[in-house]
Amino acid sequence: MRRTLIVLLLLLPLAAWGKSGYKITLQIDGSRDTMMLLCFYYANNERIADTAYNDGKGYFVFEGDAELHPGLYFFTNNRNRYVEFVIYHEKPFFKFHTDDRAWTMNMSVKGSKQNEVFYNYQRASEALYREIEDRKGELDSAALATFVAQQHQRIDSLKIDFIARYPDAMICKMMASTKDIEVPTEDADGKTMSQWERYEYMMAHYFDNMPLDDDFMVRTPKAVFYQRVMDYVEKYMHGWPPDKICPLLDSLIDRSEPAKEVNKWLIYKLTDYFLQSNVMVYDEVYCHLVMRYFATGKAAEWFPPSAIDENVERATKWERLLVGREAPELILFDTTHQAYSLHHMRGDYTLLVFWSPTCGHCREIIPDVYRVFEEYLDSLDITAFAILSEPSDGTIVKWKKFIADHGMTNRKWVNLNGAEANVDWREVYDITTTPQIYLIENKTHTFVAKKLNANIFREICKSLTKKSAQ
Repeated sequence: MRRTLIVLLLLLPLAAWGKSGYKITLQIDGSRDTMMLLCFYYANNERIADTAYNDGKGYFVFEGDAELHPGLYFFTNNRNRYVEFVIYHEKPFFKFHTDDRAWTMNMSVKGSKQNEVFYNYQRASEALYREIEDRKGELDSAALATFVAQQHQRIDSLKIDFIARYPDAMICKMMASTKDIEVPTEDADGKTMSQWERYEYMMAHYFDNMPLDDDFMVRTPKAVFYQRVMDYVEKYMHGWPPDKICPLLDSLIDRSEPAKEVNKWLIYKLTDYFLQSNVMVYDEVYCHLVMRYFATGKAAEWFPPSAIDENVERATKWERLLVGREAPELILFDTTHQAYSLHHMRGDYTLLVFWSPTCGHCREIIPDVYRVFEEYLDSLDITAFAILSEPSDGTIVKWKKFIADHGMTNRKWVNLNGAEANVDWREVYDITTTPQIYLIENKTHTFVAKKLNANIFREICKSLTKKSAQ
């Protein structure tokens, strides 16, 4: 059975508004199911709201005091059959009646004008799709392709007609929300827009067709809301600088403020996305979101205080470690107890490395980073400030052996014991995992790059080498 996502906004009889909670009855003639689940969509997931059992006559009654928020819901059994319905601007005191042969096509409903229209649309669209299936055995490939194209035009016309008849309905908002915006070729003055200007326009207006201020949006199937948001940040924003990303995210989140459920999900998801990002400059986006929405108390209504404090503390540290900021001074000792200062390293650049031989990732990554370091010593004036991040007595023995085994003895790669330092470098540099690798420009002591591995480090070295040769 083809899934069709349909919802309408119509008024429920006034009597239902005086009740609280919900009572939804599903009658399925000839049902062989003993249990039925009431579920709903949420972002990229499907969640269970309630369970009901067959009374022996095909009746399943879902009843409770909790609020069922607006969105697309569905009944489903343990045989992977399901039928969708909607809750939107109506109190959920509905009665559904169908038979076991065809749940959707034979469905009738009482107490919900919205769902009456919903099933009318479902039946009309399903009939058009079924005609395609019926003709597959009758037409050759060329004729079938023509017929399929005609049917899809009829389906589009059905949607257009539906939207025209119910312009304020939720179904119309859902369908419009997935429609791509039209990007003009000329600006307001009639000047032809460049490709970049058109792209910027698309990014600024990407959500124009989506009612972000309506809570039903987060309770729609993955393709309707979740995937479009994730495409926006993962595909279309990828590679953009933070100063362009932050205003767009602020606009997206702030537009959703009237819809608490949508707003909550966007703040959480976007903050977590940029927290987990491996793009070095996207720490700045994470810090911006935390300071704007967590530190100001905007997330206090739904986010635990301890989690807010944790994120604000992390963002406060990370703001000191952003690309372009001055690296905090470090003074440590090498294997011969000679002191070295990060701010007094020779050369144009310093590679700051936090690692330990007891760390599995470090054992894989650090030798490769060292090989890239040696590869560019002749073309790039660079040194390394490599700190043992687990300076216990047993680890120091393993550290010295690892250095010797991998030939990490170039005099420009300075191996430093993290046991003694001028500051608590774990706190200052927020070293909770290893390896952590930064590149610092020595003249200004500022971060040039961070979150490095061997491949990224090589590409940066190539770029800096070309730059110095110009």
